[in-house]
Amino acid sequence: MSLIELSHRIVEGMITYPGIPAPVMGVHLSREASRDLYAEGTEFFIGTITMAANTGTYLDSPHHRFADGADLSGLPLEKLADLDGVVVKGVDLPGDLDVAGKAVLFHTGWDTHWGTDAYFSGHPHLTAETSAALVAGGAVLVGIDSFNIDATPPKGDRPAHTTLLGAGIPIVEHLTNLGSLPASGFRFHAAPPLVAGMGTFPVRAYAVV
Repeated sequence: MSLIELSHRIVEGMITYPGIPAPVMGVHLSREASRDLYAEGTEFFIGTITMAANTGTYLDSPHHRFADGADLSGLPLEKLADLDGVVVKGVDLPGDLDVAGKAVLFHTGWDTHWGTDAYFSGHPHLTAETSAALVAGGAVLVGIDSFNIDATPPKGDRPAHTTLLGAGIPIVEHLTNLGSLPASGFRFHAAPPLVAGMGTFPVRAYAVV
């Protein structure tokens, strides 16, 4: 058994999506200040982070798109963890691929542009037809290693988000390292914190091979 990391590191100042503020790290309790609160030789550090929910590798719940959709706290673990996974090369879904009950991860290779301006434009994405096929096929979760699962023209529609989240299928965007996975035969995990009222949040996505 091996564990495969599929998430980007979150660091101060990183830009995940232009226009969304970068995370800011801070200190609530420094090690130096904590020494006055505990016995000699005992110290602690408590950090703070101010961060938009769409930062790094993150999961979209239905509430991200629909006001009455399930938020992070409304998603069952059965849709987020220990999922049978399959990898699709590119963004076209093979017609003979069984996706029922599976986490379907689209490996585009776009993550090689992460941290550069090239990452933000011309990215590969799913079509409305592919999204509908995933719903019809019974996919449980859909992920992609690209900037967005949809095309991102200004004021454009978002058919992949609308179709998948409308069917209650969570989306994980900004994955990485999908090339290290086999085509099938692995378990996928991407559970966010159980936060009420939030539609998106970073995850530590990984696979067990």
